[in-house]
Amino acid sequence: MDAREMKIKAAEAALAHVESGMRLGIGTGSTAEEFVRLLAEKVAGGLKVEGVPTSERTARLCVELGVPLKSLDELPALDLTIDGADEVDAALRLIKGGGGALLREKIVAAASERMIVIADESKLVDTLGAFALPIEVNPFGLVSTRIAIEKVAARLGLSGELHLRQSGDGDFTTDGGHHIIDASFGRIPDAEALSSELNSIPGVVEHGLFINMAALAIIAGPAGARTLQANR
Repeated sequence: MDAREMKIKAAEAALAHVESGMRLGIGTGSTAEEFVRLLAEKVAGGLKVEGVPTSERTARLCVELGVPLKSLDELPALDLTIDGADEVDAALRLIKGGGGALLREKIVAAASERMIVIADESKLVDTLGAFALPIEVNPFGLVSTRIAIEKVAARLGLSGELHLRQSGDGDFTTDGGHHIIDASFGRIPDAEALSSELNSIPGVVEHGLFINMAALAIIAGPAGARTLQANR
């Protein structure tokens, strides 16, 4: 089973949690896109759902495949969000934002009664941090914000390169008009403390640590998909 087949397996298992009439948050990324394709087949077969996409990229795919969409202002309370992750640990703490949609992903997940994460087993880790942590920042005062992040990291004993994400010939810009600093800490022993400290920096719009948000994780491997519940 290759990587894409594992993503499809995880998406198939997540689809079993979707019921007709649900208001869905729909995530961003390669695994979430496999979920959208499977969901579209069910919608074509008569499943009634309304989705709120977490990125313009996901919105375009949903429109192309015929998945009905609403804005979060039109559907401010959602039944379920299904999204991928860049890393997940046993407590279902996540690093997200590799696709650059972390702000909308977190807003949509917070508006949902439940969040289910889908991923292949390469994303399951003992300790978060091997994947560079995306930190969404306001372009105004970028240097000051970067220095503040460095100070927070030093206080928590974290080290590693902070890299302003690039796209083409310029800085990467999110759907919300912000930039992303990818922090390569390598290992984040206290994700809660880092989350709290980053939230206190005015220039930080949001970060990719999702803590106490996911109810289930569906992890696919060569033997099939298995479900993890939060070990909190």
